Parts: sequence; structure tokens; C-alpha cells
Amino acid sequence: MKPSSRKLFVIDTNVLMHDPSAIYRFEEHDIYIPIAVLEELDRHKTGLSEVARNVRQVSRYLDELVASSTGNIKDGIRLPAPEDKPAGRLYFYMDAVHSPLPNGLGHASTDNTLLGITHDLDKNHPDNEVILVSKDINLRIKATAIGLLAEDYTNDQVLDDADLLFSGMEKLDDNFWTDHGENMESWHEGEHNYYQLHGPQSSHWFPGQFVFTDGEPGFEAMVCKNSADGATLRITRDYRHEKNAVWGITARNREQNFALNLLMDPDIDFVTLLGAAGTGKTLLALAAGLTQTMDSNLYTEIIVTRMTVPVGEDIGFLPGTEQEKMEPWMGALEDNLDVLHGMEKEQQNSWGRAATHDLLRHRIKIKSLNFMRGRTFLRKYIIIDEAQNLTSHQVKTLVTRAGPGTKIICLGNLAQIDTPYLTETTSGLTYVVDRFKDWQHSGQVTLQRGERSRLADHANHIL
Repeated sequence: MKPSSRKLFVIDTNVLMHDPSAIYRFEEHDIYIPIAVLEELDRHKTGLSEVARNVRQVSRYLDELVASSTGNIKDGIRLPAPEDKPAGRLYFYMDAVHSPLPNGLGHASTDNTLLGITHDLDKNHPDNEVILVSKDINLRIKATAIGLLAEDYTNDQVLDDADLLFSGMEKLDDNFWTDHGENMESWHEGEHNYYQLHGPQSSHWFPGQFVFTDGEPGFEAMVCKNSADGATLRITRDYRHEKNAVWGITARNREQNFALNLLMDPDIDFVTLLGAAGTGKTLLALAAGLTQTMDSNLYTEIIVTRMTVPVGEDIGFLPGTEQEKMEPWMGALEDNLDVLHGMEKEQQNSWGRAATHDLLRHRIKIKSLNFMRGRTFLRKYIIIDEAQNLTSHQVKTLVTRAGPGTKIICLGNLAQIDTPYLTETTSGLTYVVDRFKDWQHSGQVTLQRGERSRLADHANHIL
């Protein structure tokens, strides 16, 4: 064990591309940015992509630090820190690599240069731990294989384990009513029944969370508020019944019923729906959006957007307008529109179905994420599909576009992240679920059961 508690971190390019503020996240420890990393950043600074924007922000941060430095840059630049805490220093590493690497790593590359620099610093600073920080798993494996310390950049990690993510619902204990029935109050207001109660299990509930009991008759309610005065519960509307169908759609399970309660509640401004393929996320969001846009006129139009990350080979350049360019990525939207169209208009002839389909498409706008920045949306119903592929910064950019009367729904499956360097614990979807869980105008539901078909359910189970 090396005696000094001060660590030296060598920062890979992908860390700065992923989080421009990473240089401020290492507390009292020193960080080294090699010249090879600066050159790699310079090659990616142009363009309108999120990576290019992040690179330009890194350059601005570095420029500010250099401008604020009063001494010789070779002696390191003091990083900002509270007065009562020690500050780390930033070094630009310009020296050539001296330490020989194994023969298998002889070819010139930025990765091998970083390994050589980490090796040199480790030899020159025997009293300090020298750690290579990279989002590149293979580079970390190579570093470990040759005896160097390497870590992932985890400062943007929301949770230690994705299994700890807030599910948005909780099953009540069998003895719940025994423990919480004393001094309980109930009343009817508008279309809803309410309960106010106290007890040990209610102390950790969040507004917008659902609680339920199994058995017949079951109990399902949403937490309206929770304070020192007790928790207020509102009995959910049963969207499994035909009389409460939403654009011809009824809930097929408890989680879908909870989701529709959130989607149809005008007092809920932000909804997150998690679940595997076939659990009904997009269908429920669209059905609720069409009902509130076409029937009740609560919103003026539906806006659908998603991260365009190809699963296979990229399909290349696409001509046309923004709407036309986004069409290939919106197959799920088209599939669900066909379902909703059929549910509502089964008896129409082919001409009537085509006219209705055109009307629906007129009220649904497909937008690219690239053109959402800087806009403000008034009375819009916004669906962000495949939100698990967004970074926390991208999600913040989208959610802060909401103007008065706008509702945002984030849909995603944390098991299907396609964006490089994003994980279940660092995804923007995980970030917003965790950050919004205690806000009374938001709600989260994790859908469990697939309702697509018996074939899809069986495939999910055995494959």
C-alpha cells in the first residue's frame, strides 16, 4: 500500500467527452491530461452532435483554468475547491513515453500512449497511487493485465445497483390495516375516494407512488402527499374496465392500470415508464395522449422523439424533411397507431380508416433530438421514446423545454442500452427516475408483464 493518500488520475478522452465537468470531480487528487488526449479532443470539436458540444465545453473549462493560473503551468493548475478542503492540481502531460510496454502493445495508438504515461507516472511517483480513468472497458482490462490500476468513471453513476431503482409502487404488508387503521380518515371528493393515515410503512412513501394489496377485493391507491400529518392516499381509477377505456384501450394488468392513472392525470406533469419490450409503454402513452389531445383538448398536439442509435448497420444518409428523416426510427409509433386506429375505428370502411389515420398523424409530430434544443413547448404532450439511450445532460436539455401545460413521458428499457459508455446506473432515464421520485407532480411505474403475444412472452422467458 502506498503511503500517500493523494492519488494521481490519468484521464482518457472518452471521460471528458462523456462528462465535460469531469476535471472538477476528483476532489483533492491530482489529474493528468496527456497531449494525446488534447489532440483527440481537437479532432472531435466540430459538428452539432452531443459529443462535439461536450468537447467544446471541455475546451472552455480548460481555457478558464489556464487563464486563472498565476504560476507556471508545468507546476500544475490549482483546481477549484472549498476553502476548508485541500485542492487537487491539473497537469498537462507533454513528455514522451519512456516505459517499455509488452511486445503485444508495441503499435502506436492513443490507448497504448495512455498506458505508457500511467506506467511512467507510477514509477516517478512511488508514494502515490496512479490510476488510469477510462470508460473503455478493453483499455481498463489491458491496464490491469500489465499491472496498472484502472477504474471506470463513476461520478455520474446515479445508483450503485440498477436493482435499487425506484419502481414507483409498493405492496402493502398483510397486517397493514392493523398497524395503520387507527385514527384513519376517509372522504369522497369529486370522482375520487381519499384516505389519510399514519404508520411505520407510510413514512418512506413518495408522492405519486402506488400502493396495493393482493387478493379479493384488492386495494390500489396513489400517494397524493406524505408529511408529518400523515399520508394521503387516493383510490386509483380502474382502467381495466371497459367503461374507463382510453381510446379503446383497457389496462391488462395492475402496472398498466397504474401507468394509465399517471398518464391521464392532468396534475402529473412528468411520467417515466420502464419495462421490457411488449409491456405496453408506447401504446399506453399514445392512447392517453390521443384521448387528451383529440377528445378533451387538454394538449394541442403530441410530439414524439427518440435517440437515433442503430442496432445493426447504419442505414446511411436519408433525404427529406425532419419528419421524413425520423420516419425509419418510428416503426414502433406506426405499429401502435395501427393498433389504436383499429381499436377505435373497427367498423369504418377503408376510406374512413385512411382519413382517420391521416387526422391522427396530423396531431402527432415527430421531432429529432437535434432540433429540440432552445425551444419551449406550450400545452404539448411529449413522448421521449428509448430514453435509456440518453445521457443525464440530454434528458435535462429535453425536460427543461417544457412550458406551461406541457406533459412529458419518458419511455425506456434499461436492459437495452445502445449508446456507448452508458450503463444502467448512468443512463439519463435512471437519473430522472431517481431525481423526480419525491416531486408531487411526477410518477414512475415499472411494467413487469409482457402483453404483446404468447409467442413474445415465451421468447422473452426462454431466450
